[in-house]
Amino acid sequence: MSETLAPNALAASASAYLRSAMHQPIHWHEFGEEAFALAAREDKPVLLDIGAVWCHWCHVMDRESYENPALAVLINKHYIAVKVGRDERPDVDSRYQAAVSAMSGQGGWPLTALLMPDGRPFFGGTYFPPDDRFGRPGFARVLETMAGVWKERRKEITETAASVMAAIEHGESFAGSEGGGASLSPGLIDQLVGSALQSFDPQHGGFGSQPKFPHPAALDLLLDVAARTGSEQARHAATYTLQQMARGGIYDHLGGGFHRYSTDERWLVPHFEKMLYDNAGLLANYAHATRSFGGTPEGAEFSRITADILRWVDSTLSDRDQGGFYASQDADIHLNDDGDYFTWTRDEAAAVLTAEQLAIAEPFYDIGPLGDMHHNPARNVLHTRHTLASVAERAGIPLDRAEVLVGSAREALLAARGRRPTPFIDRTLYTGWNALAVTACLAAAEALSLEAPKAFALKTLDRMLAQAWHPERGLAHVVAYADGHEAARRVPGVLEDYAYLVHACLDAWQATAGMRYYQQAMLLADTMLARFYDETGDGFLDTEQVPGQPQTGVLSARRKPLQDAPTPAGNPSAADALLRLHALSGMEAYREHAEDTLEHFAGIVEHFGLYAGTYGLALERLLLPPVQVVVIGEGRQADELAAAALTPWSVNQVLLRLKPSQVRPELLPPVLAQTLPHLPLLDHGASFATLCRGNTCMPPITQPDELSAQLKGL
Repeated sequence: MSETLAPNALAASASAYLRSAMHQPIHWHEFGEEAFALAAREDKPVLLDIGAVWCHWCHVMDRESYENPALAVLINKHYIAVKVGRDERPDVDSRYQAAVSAMSGQGGWPLTALLMPDGRPFFGGTYFPPDDRFGRPGFARVLETMAGVWKERRKEITETAASVMAAIEHGESFAGSEGGGASLSPGLIDQLVGSALQSFDPQHGGFGSQPKFPHPAALDLLLDVAARTGSEQARHAATYTLQQMARGGIYDHLGGGFHRYSTDERWLVPHFEKMLYDNAGLLANYAHATRSFGGTPEGAEFSRITADILRWVDSTLSDRDQGGFYASQDADIHLNDDGDYFTWTRDEAAAVLTAEQLAIAEPFYDIGPLGDMHHNPARNVLHTRHTLASVAERAGIPLDRAEVLVGSAREALLAARGRRPTPFIDRTLYTGWNALAVTACLAAAEALSLEAPKAFALKTLDRMLAQAWHPERGLAHVVAYADGHEAARRVPGVLEDYAYLVHACLDAWQATAGMRYYQQAMLLADTMLARFYDETGDGFLDTEQVPGQPQTGVLSARRKPLQDAPTPAGNPSAADALLRLHALSGMEAYREHAEDTLEHFAGIVEHFGLYAGTYGLALERLLLPPVQVVVIGEGRQADELAAAALTPWSVNQVLLRLKPSQVRPELLPPVLAQTLPHLPLLDHGASFATLCRGNTCMPPITQPDELSAQLKGL
């Protein structure tokens, strides 16, 4: 019905989420001064909807309420309606999430809030059904009631808005006095690791109970601690979690890649949307685990999953022509569909597979007449409860034959799935998420010795630097919108965009030895310090603070992000990036700002536990000496030395490969330029490696075993 209506103002939007509402009968506005000025002129409250194109319950509320003509009349009469895409405006979303959590005790999407004309919230929640159900008040009743309150009890609303703003300011600012003088010591890392291990689920892997989310930074922290200290607890928690996720339904066993989270503690039934940021974090995890456990059965499994995530990203989320990674893939085709694209009835599988294939695929992927989905119990989420070896043994066939049958069955099921209507892919390129993906793809390329993902990651990074970066205006939050749409207003980059991109540039320098990436990392870091660092209170604010520029409503709240959610938090990510630059440049200002940032949160970070993985990694980089393994030369010997340097993965250790012609002061960062050009053996033509710690490089090493021994000694 809504498709017959004339488009509203969102038709001019570039955001895929906003454009999806262009035919709704609501008089929607984009978030901005114009909408709030209109609310002030008409003395109306603002109805704020924040959602995402991949969000199932956002689609439900759109269909039930925002496409309802009667509700539209009510909204248009009493409210100025503003719709926000959370992916496009994380600064808006994070603040109103804090506001709604302060008011209702919960957050998430869709986020529904009522605001004063100056943007301050006075009422909020998440999903509201159109009428009373699920123990929730109906949306129509809420809107009618609050419209009356607005007219008759304005003083109460004003007081509520003031108290909510005070709660946001207190909860988000992390005042320096809260640091409590805590020291930056290995003991603080031990506390964070201990908190993660305490919440580890020894039966199913992962942390906590249902619902279960991946925690990439925490997993990297555990992998690093296991490699450095030999902690069996950390090793088991990390590897078992990675294994259980890859065997569960949260992993797409046909197409590759991970869904956003699991609704149960067994990793079985996911929310089926697939996000770039989740898959970037997990791709890095599996690549790091591949390096740490190479040559073991665990390592082989991690290597396979690493390659499989790359396959999905390449086939589904990549702009192969120009470079760039798309934002997300939706879960559903329509409201009555709950992951039907990704799930199978036994009859559907039997119609696609031969009898021989089905005899192996059915027990291996646990495809039965009674499935896993509440909305349709016949539908199965593919997962692997048993090893293929045990399935083959029960079937009485050799393992190699079972491998052939499972492989052909997987291809047949994937081909059949490809003939189904495909869930929507948001082809928007967000700066921060693309930077995370560049970092992850470079890590995977290094772990698997692959050139293609490395080349595409560099192509993407070059596009980002060309299109999202401007010397005067800084970074944009969006590299490019889907389908060539152009935004009327440029969305400035947030702290995470800068921090992640500094890391991506340093990773590109490490992968190529190209000085332009190192120089760009320094330029971005300097801009990040100038625009986001709080010189009066230490730490980084999440948005640029432009003197004299008014901020609408809660945008004036000062936020210093510390908690991974689930992407790496801005402050520890920025500190980590500065420490990497200090190790290469020798510039003490980078280290000082990083240390001050970490000290700012030292008194409270232990309370974040599992959600402070990025902080733990940054603190490790601060406390541990940076190690660069530099392999100089080409050919087989250089390859063998590089392979020895990759095991195990450690946060403070990097590998750099150079040709002898690249070992010149003008082609190296200052710290390496002081030492590498003066190494013996440099003019002898043989390949060798050297370990550099800070400003000191050890004598050249020509044998991989000797290099491994020296690394273990460190």
